[in-house]
Amino acid sequence: MSRRNKRRKNTKKSNNTNLTQSILTVLRKQSREFGANPINYKQIASSLGVRDTSTRNLIIKKLKKLQLEDKIEEIDRGKYIIKTSKNYYIGTADVTSRGQAYIVVEDLEEDIFVNSKNLNHALHGDIVEVYVFKRRKRQGSSGKQEGEITKIIERKKTEFVGTIQVQERFAFVECADARMYTDIFIPKENINNANNGDKVLVEIESWPEKKDSPFGNVIKVLGKPGEHNTEIHAILAQYGLPYEFPPEVEEYANNIDTSIHEAEIKKRRDMRSDLTFTIDPKDAKDFDDALSFKVLEDGNYEIGIHIADVSHYLTPGNVLDDEAYERATSVYLVDRVVPMLPEVLSNNACSLRPNEEKFTFSAVFKMNHKAEVIDKWFGRTVTYSDARFAYEEAQHVIEVNDNSNSVTERSRSEVTIPQKISITRKEYTVKKEISEAILKLDELAKILRRKRMKQGAISFDKVEVKFILDKDSNPEGVYFKESKDANKLIEEFMLLANRSVAEFIGKQSPKKTFIYRVHDEPNDEKIAALENIIKRFGYKLDTRDRKTTANSLNTLLIDVQGKKEQNLIDTLAIRSMSKAVYTTHNIGHYGLAFDYYTHFTSPIRRYPDVMVHRLLQHYLEHGKSSNEKEFEDKCAHSSEMEGLASQAERSSIKYMQVKYMADHKDQNFLGVISGVTDWGIYVEIISNKCEGMVRLQDMRDDHYKFHKEDFAAIGERTKNTYQLGDEVYVRVKNADLVRKVLDFEMLGHQEEN
Repeated sequence: MSRRNKRRKNTKKSNNTNLTQSILTVLRKQSREFGANPINYKQIASSLGVRDTSTRNLIIKKLKKLQLEDKIEEIDRGKYIIKTSKNYYIGTADVTSRGQAYIVVEDLEEDIFVNSKNLNHALHGDIVEVYVFKRRKRQGSSGKQEGEITKIIERKKTEFVGTIQVQERFAFVECADARMYTDIFIPKENINNANNGDKVLVEIESWPEKKDSPFGNVIKVLGKPGEHNTEIHAILAQYGLPYEFPPEVEEYANNIDTSIHEAEIKKRRDMRSDLTFTIDPKDAKDFDDALSFKVLEDGNYEIGIHIADVSHYLTPGNVLDDEAYERATSVYLVDRVVPMLPEVLSNNACSLRPNEEKFTFSAVFKMNHKAEVIDKWFGRTVTYSDARFAYEEAQHVIEVNDNSNSVTERSRSEVTIPQKISITRKEYTVKKEISEAILKLDELAKILRRKRMKQGAISFDKVEVKFILDKDSNPEGVYFKESKDANKLIEEFMLLANRSVAEFIGKQSPKKTFIYRVHDEPNDEKIAALENIIKRFGYKLDTRDRKTTANSLNTLLIDVQGKKEQNLIDTLAIRSMSKAVYTTHNIGHYGLAFDYYTHFTSPIRRYPDVMVHRLLQHYLEHGKSSNEKEFEDKCAHSSEMEGLASQAERSSIKYMQVKYMADHKDQNFLGVISGVTDWGIYVEIISNKCEGMVRLQDMRDDHYKFHKEDFAAIGERTKNTYQLGDEVYVRVKNADLVRKVLDFEMLGHQEEN
């Protein structure tokens, strides 16, 4: 079976399991809220928002199966209730590094604790059935709701990365994932030519009931641990992310007709004569968005946000679209990009390169000088990019020129274009016009941003750590990337397009199925935990209501800028927020203070944007509302893949930090204590943001104990205290590239050195 067919099979299996869980959730909720009133498949379908006949028939089949499994009971003909036993639940296993687990059940406020001896071969992320013991008070009991896993309904994953240890007659693989509490036994015939000590990708095939370890086989030999490509490929494999396209996908992509045909142009709004340009990072290879700018006769402005029309080339159901859906996102590692689409599309046909005509999907706005939208238009277009600007070049235009006057009042001779832009005499006029456009767009973007902030948006301008790499991808240095006016200009107009598209569909009646990017309000407990930490640095929050919370968070993020604790507090503030996800159920976007929001502007690197383009075009052509259940499943998949990509990106940064610090073992570094636990003190180096840990057991000047209430480690004899936020000097003790772990040696507080 090919990997793609296998992925399809797994996706189908996941969807079926999700439907089963959804049915049980509806029945459980019905039982809890309305007692023993049975309901039929039509009522269940209505609760799930299912309208199509095929899914309704599937619900009927699932109900019969659940009845045979004795999980539900048919009270009347075709009417069901959940079984009265309240001791069995279905949930997701959250396994800790200590080999214990908490089962997360959707309808329960409290997670169910499972001791390691009661896991019964369940692994992290598995969907399981758990039996809950009757609560009993006993000495040493944690008081938690406790249970035993009785059935594994679905494995979250069966492929793992680890290091193989080859014996004479067999081998075993020690997995890199700390949540994987067992090694994997490999019969000699399944080693696949791996050598002792190789890093490999292994698949679990079975787990005999009375065996301590599962049985598996080596799928791929990744290489020797510590080698650069081995570790990068291992990161991708660990999260189930591909690093190359299957041959049939590459072949299909290479045979796509990417010509700009006149027949297709006639179906679109022709905007090739409008002044259009891109602003992107200087090292960008794909340009999926462009801006056009025109001053209208009435003094207002026509501003176009033009996005590569990826949906023109992706036909639902073909191998290319299937592959893009499975990937769902591009993955941005420290040294490379793993694209969602093959290069012929991502870097060529769908890249809005200068001096080329492209098919685009556009949001066009008529705006006045107050940045108020007077009119808007959405649809397919054909555009021509006149020039490409890097962010640094656009920033130069903004910084050199006086932004106090509008472009329309400034003579062209007053507008300066950056000297470092290499242009011919023929291009000079266009560059001059674009410089004028950038200044006016910057002016409007700042108004839009002020409005957002006033409405309660939160400004997370976290400093990004970037590495300077040599030709062999070895880190030579570190620099910090900050968001400046040019970045914020692009951000505001992309936000305008995303918000406006979502409003356009979301406000229609009757309601239409659409994909939203939603962000829930922060959890009260997380905000309280953040408050508890920041007060140690002299800051506080006003959490009386949603708006005061947002305003005080913004004040906090401004106040910490340039301070030693900035990165720590920025990180903690972001972690206190809910996670943004894709869904068909709109609840608004808390962080942006938008009632409607979607992702429309990056279809080269995000599959949800492709779906948004398709749905928008379908509704522009007066199509009926699409199947909600189908798109909700696709949203869930996209959110999950986005999460995996983010984890892979963080792992690659951690790997590069360890690699960088391995070459600086003889240096002393000033850092900030970013965390204290009962096993160690985490320190983030101020100059490069690399984080490592000082183990309490390695501190020889005293016996240190963790004091949770003080976020501190305190020496029993000397009372020497290391507290969250303290500045300390450290030296690298160990840099483990394989485990991606930095161990520091504590040299003492800043004032002691």
